[in-house]
Amino acid sequence: MNQSVPTSTLLPHIVCRSLPEAREWFSRVLGFSEHFHYGEPLRGIQMYLGDSFIMLSEPRDGGESPAVAGCRTQMLTVMVGDVDAHYKRATEAGAKIWEELHETVYGERQFGVEDPDGHRWLISQHARDVNPEEWGATVVAPPLTYR
Repeated sequence: MNQSVPTSTLLPHIVCRSLPEAREWFSRVLGFSEHFHYGEPLRGIQMYLGDSFIMLSEPRDGGESPAVAGCRTQMLTVMVGDVDAHYKRATEAGAKIWEELHETVYGERQFGVEDPDGHRWLISQHARDVNPEEWGATVVAPPLTYR
């Protein structure tokens, strides 16, 4: 089994201006743990929170952090077991909260936080089962099992 790549189906690569500062922020504010890092000087860090893995990398090949590029192109959601504890941790750490903790129409309890490089994150926990059609979505495929 390859122990360098997580078994989840998606491994986002997050461009950061300072890898040591990003590692410290993701650990202190969101509770991520480091799995490994590589390079001398430091070129990449793989971190995880529960079953969610991310790669932190330096800018290269025309890529930049949103803070430098001046725009955002995506947002990532991390599912956690206790969103209230994560919200408390983030706010006590002075994180930039762009969406306050609330329950969504689609049944998730979540909040939005922005990292120092301008990436926006939704930290979310399942709150209740809701059929997508109940909140206005159009279902085009059979139901999936998410959890």
